[in-house]
Amino acid sequence: MKILLVEDELNLLKATAEYLRKEGYVCEEAATFAAAEDKMATYQYDIVILDITLPDGTGLDLLQQFKKEQPDAGVLIVSARNSLDDKLTGLDLGADDYITKPFFMAELNSRVNAIIRRRQFSGNSAIVYNEIEIIPDAMQVKVQGNQVELTKKEYDLLLYFITNKNRVLTKEAIAEHIWGDNADFADNFDFIYTHIKNLRRKIMQKGGTDYVQTIYGVGYKFTDR
Repeated sequence: MKILLVEDELNLLKATAEYLRKEGYVCEEAATFAAAEDKMATYQYDIVILDITLPDGTGLDLLQQFKKEQPDAGVLIVSARNSLDDKLTGLDLGADDYITKPFFMAELNSRVNAIIRRRQFSGNSAIVYNEIEIIPDAMQVKVQGNQVELTKKEYDLLLYFITNKNRVLTKEAIAEHIWGDNADFADNFDFIYTHIKNLRRKIMQKGGTDYVQTIYGVGYKFTDR
């Protein structure tokens, strides 16, 4: 899961980003309205954690822009002001939830998990695709009821494929979603092939089907069609 964290308090920005990465998310950071606007226009995100008060603009304006461009993504508003007006305005503009500073990291994580379940998995705690079962809260994958030991990147790839099943995903999109900003420094995307090959092998070793189709010259598609 890929998160954009928009927060102008640099210590809080770094601490929250570090916590989210330890929880297994790809987390990118923006400390200003301009930086967030640029990232939102360039990359796709599953969730944006959005501070309302920014030095060069308001998070509510960012929220409005973002929901036009990426309507399926989740948004969690963060504010130092426990204002009912801010909360209602944000929810009316398409935000999924609202949290007030100061907050516990565990609460933030729980709210992010809840948004992901509601947005992408219809509120279910497990994602099932034929014989494959993913339990996001535990980061577990089972095939035919047997647990599959995946690396963090292999797990992220599988989750990304299943949430985008039947869609052609370019190598660039996969790299940006799984590796975040670091993908910009890659000379080529051969490393994606290695991770996908290992993911395919591990699933098939447990009796699963290889659903990853190579679309030559473009990327990959996860489908049983």
